[in-house]
Amino acid sequence: MAEVTRHNPGSFSWAELATTDPAAAKKFYTSLFGWSIQDNPMGPGPEDIYTRLLQTNKDVGALYPMRPEQRQQGVPPNWLPYVTVASVEETAKKVKRLGGKVLTEPFDVMTFGRMAVLQDPSGATLALWEARESIGAQRVNEPGAFCWMELLTNDTPKVGKFYSELLGWNAKTSTVDSSYTEFWQGDMPIGGMMGIRPEWGPVPPHWTVYWQVEDVDAATKKATSLGAKVLAGPQDIPTVGRFSSLQDPQGASFSIFKPAPRA
Repeated sequence: MAEVTRHNPGSFSWAELATTDPAAAKKFYTSLFGWSIQDNPMGPGPEDIYTRLLQTNKDVGALYPMRPEQRQQGVPPNWLPYVTVASVEETAKKVKRLGGKVLTEPFDVMTFGRMAVLQDPSGATLALWEARESIGAQRVNEPGAFCWMELLTNDTPKVGKFYSELLGWNAKTSTVDSSYTEFWQGDMPIGGMMGIRPEWGPVPPHWTVYWQVEDVDAATKKATSLGAKVLAGPQDIPTVGRFSSLQDPQGASFSIFKPAPRA
């Protein structure tokens, strides 16, 4: 898949980085993935800039300076995935009924769409998007675009049920690894979930964005030369692909992935 013009309800449709140093983050990610950028004002101050990240002149994600209230709350730099829904209002109500929290109540993002931010029962955050002028990412599942979203959580049964009921996903045990859960939308896997392991230390529940690359080893080497830290990999997932988990110089974690050749 390459360019898309619509994301069906229940699909991941955007990825957004909140960072403590937008200038450094732009330099890191454009150098790593070859993205171009487009800065857009989102407030009255000179620092209030929303930066769209583009691959071949199409949107693949964005970054913005972390808000003062986020810093005060101790929120680390992070990538936040978005899921398209038919109605943000109705989905936000459903979040509360299913035991989650709505951290940011539904609001309009100018004329682009309507959004809200939820927290699932384990504490991981996810954004909801109701598209108007903007569908979100215009390129997916190709080098330089996101290709997978993964949830690390401390309660896989409870959280799996939460997302299945909220977004209509089908949670299936992976045929490759019985400890891994895949989230399917219709006949297509779109993300995964795994339990946080004790040996990882105090890792909070969170979603991770996977960006597709041509060569995981080369991209990992380049990321480290740009100041990133390797958290895991590079390593193979049999019959699935090869990946690395990284942390950018400001502290936001993300992963890179190359799918295995199709049989």
